[in-house]
Amino acid sequence: MTNRIPPRSGAAFEVKAGQTLTVTDPMGGQVSDLVAFWREDIGEWLSNGRTFDYGETIRVAGEGTVLWSNRSRPMLTITRDDVGVHDFLLTPCSREMWPIVYPDEPPHRGCLGNLAEALAPYGVTRDAVPTAFNVFMNVPVRPDGRLSVEPPVSKAGDSLILRAELDLIVGLTACSAGASNGGTFKPIDWRVSD
Repeated sequence: MTNRIPPRSGAAFEVKAGQTLTVTDPMGGQVSDLVAFWREDIGEWLSNGRTFDYGETIRVAGEGTVLWSNRSRPMLTITRDDVGVHDFLLTPCSREMWPIVYPDEPPHRGCLGNLAEALAPYGVTRDAVPTAFNVFMNVPVRPDGRLSVEPPVSKAGDSLILRAELDLIVGLTACSAGASNGGTFKPIDWRVSD
């Protein structure tokens, strides 16, 4: 069954080891923040630093790419990647971020607030939400090291499929920052399959 996350909101759910998670951009041009925790101990979470270290790159994309935990265990493996452009550098947008980064947009609780609310039943607090794997987010790194946030290149129906390597709790959003989504807010679809 396919589930839909409405614009500017989030969801949390469990994915068992061996199952696949499909994240789909149903309308095109929408980012989704993804975080994951080991079901048995939420002190183990999806780590951008370990993923960069072990992959020896900040470009986390493409079939066969492994996303690692802070305890050096594989958490997710990409099995299909229609877009090949994702970000694992930027933190989830937050209410505090709006006046600093998005001063022309009305403030919103952002993906951090949405993830914290969705993950609360699993015991994950707001301060425990790590840097998200930003599915479909387009963040080029310039030669001088500066970042820019560009509109996503995902088209309607594009998907990212990941295999869970551990029993996981996953938080997922339809990103709330207009700058990340080319100025629009759209839904994100997700499905867990055996």
